[in-house]
Amino acid sequence: MESKEAEAMLQSQATIWQFMYSFADSMALKSVVELRIADIIHSHDGPVTLAQIASRIDGATSPDITCLARIMRLLVRRKLFTVHHPSDGGEPLYGLTHSSRWLLHDSELSLAPMILMENHPWQMAPWHYFSQCVREGGTAFKMAHGCEMFEFASGNPQFNDLFNDAMTSTSKVMTREILSGCKEGFSSIGSLVDVGGGTGGLVFEIVKAYPHIKGTNFDLPHVIEKAPTYPGVCHIGGDMFESIPKADAVIMKFILHDWSDEDCIKILKNCRNAIPAETGKVILVECVLQPDGSGLFDDVRLIFDLLMLAHCSGGKERTELEWKKILKEGGFPRYKIINIPALPSIIEAYPIGENN
Repeated sequence: MESKEAEAMLQSQATIWQFMYSFADSMALKSVVELRIADIIHSHDGPVTLAQIASRIDGATSPDITCLARIMRLLVRRKLFTVHHPSDGGEPLYGLTHSSRWLLHDSELSLAPMILMENHPWQMAPWHYFSQCVREGGTAFKMAHGCEMFEFASGNPQFNDLFNDAMTSTSKVMTREILSGCKEGFSSIGSLVDVGGGTGGLVFEIVKAYPHIKGTNFDLPHVIEKAPTYPGVCHIGGDMFESIPKADAVIMKFILHDWSDEDCIKILKNCRNAIPAETGKVILVECVLQPDGSGLFDDVRLIFDLLMLAHCSGGKERTELEWKKILKEGGFPRYKIINIPALPSIIEAYPIGENN
């Protein structure tokens, strides 16, 4: 009995050490993205030595290969890279895994911009204010920076670009699943407005796949001014809390999770006013929390909930019951959830009818 207790205490001690330094995984990951290590390996079309990697690092006038080796050793253990030790005693050869292919900057599907944004000191600072939020209430981001995140972005072009690049990358990662999961929804509409659509990448992909749709990208003016021109898409700057451009349907990807229930209801009511009463719909691309779930992304969704706590005023991830409540209060009493092979689900909501 004593040996079992001692074993349990030792295991639990190891668990706390692991949690204590879990930030090391993020920092090692960020460093290889900044150094474009995955891109360098990929450009060689096969495993390479650390010396070959170091020789290709931009701006590395005197690279520290020992430092690189120690970072790579951890990421090999985390299965982000592979290492092969030649039997003839030659230098170890490093290769990519399926995971490290998501770190490629030049790939059409990349999470590199998201990694750089979420691990930037601007975004990391609010996490240090969680205990103060518990004691006093308030917004962690505002405690760290003196203003809310979207206000910070409007006055900081570098952060604005960092944020927009990250959002664009996640849109690309999820677009195929959104297009596939919402085929019927897109086929039946003639116009679509993407509320909080950033620089317009998602609505452009939808219009490209469904050319009959007239697409509108709607976001804050400082975001729209950075948006490129897309055929079939018009950009409109404005405030979703005031009004939303008219369309057959509204789509919002990772927008409502930024806001409190009260704010979400205001946004949804404006969506309701923007679409036809009988045939309109709102399409949400959002996480649906299952706190006890064992699915591939269930842990990440809970982490995203804390991400909202760090960066947003009242924002949170929601369970189905929580979504049902704000949808009904926002004028959408009927909805269906479409599960897709991605972090979020699709929630189609309608202004008429009601779920049982």
